[in-house]
Amino acid sequence: MFKNWGNDIEPPERLSREEVQEMIDAAIRRHNRNASIISMCVGWVVLALFAEGLLRLIGVIPPVLPWLNITLK
Repeated sequence: MFKNWGNDIEPPERLSREEVQEMIDAAIRRHNRNASIISMCVGWVVLALFAEGLLRLIGVIPPVLPWLNITLK
């Protein structure tokens, strides 16, 4: 049962330092791109909420809930 065990398996392919560095650089680029996209989306949401709150404060947009009326007096 075990007399031919492991004989048909080829040794793993070895990677050179340059190939490993290219893989690391590609992973860092992908991470930076994804983090930038997420940060941009979060920034737009925060900016939209700020603008919406400001417009509600100065009375351009009516309040969603009547008891939640914020105005400058």
